[in-house]
Amino acid sequence: MDQIPLPSPVHYELLLQLLERQTMSAVNQNPALRQQVNQLIITLRKAAVQQKHLEEICQFSAMEIDHRWSINHVNTTSLADR
Repeated sequence: MDQIPLPSPVHYELLLQLLERQTMSAVNQNPALRQQVNQLIITLRKAAVQQKHLEEICQFSAMEIDHRWSINHVNTTSLADR
């Protein structure tokens, strides 16, 4: 069976660090923007947890995960089949 392509967990971590350390301090004086950034952080945390849950389900089902670092990933198996 093919591997399941998923974002590398580091992508979530990078976005969260950027939002928490830089974006949040940039909007600190604006409560409306601060609330929006906070909601975005919450959403990203939920997405990371949801992906982790999906990975656990795949592992339980003996499906392999392929953590992708880019959307430009080249599938070497498909190239070899040509």
